[in-house]
Amino acid sequence: MQYSARILYQEITRSYDYRGSYETVKLFVRPLRAVRQQAERALTRFETPPGLQSQIDWGEARVYFGQRCVKQHLFVLTLGYSRRAFYAGYANEQLGTFLEAHEHAFEHFGGHTREHLYDRPRTVCRPTESGGVVWNSTFKAFAGDFRFEPRLCRAYRAQTKGKVESGVKYVKRNFLPGRTFIDQADFDAQLAEWNAAIADVRIHGTTHERPIDRFEGERPHLVPSAGHPSFQLERRLPRVVAEDYLVSCATNRYSVPFTLIGQTVEVSRQGAEVHIFHRGTLVARHPLLAGQHQMRILPEHGPGAIARTARRRQGSAAPQSTITSPALCEVEVRDLALYEQLLDVEVAP
Repeated sequence: MQYSARILYQEITRSYDYRGSYETVKLFVRPLRAVRQQAERALTRFETPPGLQSQIDWGEARVYFGQRCVKQHLFVLTLGYSRRAFYAGYANEQLGTFLEAHEHAFEHFGGHTREHLYDRPRTVCRPTESGGVVWNSTFKAFAGDFRFEPRLCRAYRAQTKGKVESGVKYVKRNFLPGRTFIDQADFDAQLAEWNAAIADVRIHGTTHERPIDRFEGERPHLVPSAGHPSFQLERRLPRVVAEDYLVSCATNRYSVPFTLIGQTVEVSRQGAEVHIFHRGTLVARHPLLAGQHQMRILPEHGPGAIARTARRRQGSAAPQSTITSPALCEVEVRDLALYEQLLDVEVAP
């Protein structure tokens, strides 16, 4: 209820034959309004034990890759106990991207919590006419595969995921200002460096501890994810080819023909290989790299491949030269004295 003195005065005058003044009603309502405002500020903070819950959300920001303005969708997963977070930028918030971001977060922490809290995105669930929700079947299968329980925020109550809301604001206000980026790979590298050098080691305003230190008490309680196969191993993920003609897959980067720079390709992990497609055609094939932040560049994908191909073609074309007579290729060897004699001859008038 909103304590409006004017409305209350009108109501009691009409319904209860109140004969007092409006100023008296104002004085009566004033302390009630103050109590309400204090109650709204005093939200009960929901603290979780180690390894129990994470909170997940998206944010958006406009950044520049060189001279090109692009929208970055910022994925944030915050561990409820330690407040340690995983941050990553993506081109969209589609289901495939959403699941990929989760897997990268699990790899970052070496595991995950038993519960994950979401703000009802359509990649997780959709509302029903009766006021309930229907889970996205693919997402629900993903949660079952990795053995965590998805939970939903109360509708229209953003405060129930305040830890991750703070994380979204933090990355926007602390990481983005004053930075420039070459491309997506550069953005990812700078964000990972900031996460390790700044976000993990700051003194958190609520816990008054560094997240990386508090994480040591949470790590043993996480559900291990090391060695867990990717849920979307065969799925093709869209990637824009960077100016160094590399595309990313699971934190590593692989080359494609340089003529595809700026175009969208699709990357998939198939067994022990990475396959890259452009408009349905396989354009590159690499063995899956071990570890993180590695790269593999094939010489035939670079600009120099064109020059090498041209030289090979010229070499193979030499036997088909228009000079077909051996006699035309012979050069007569003459004594140098002959040329000296020719210089001594006078030109006739």
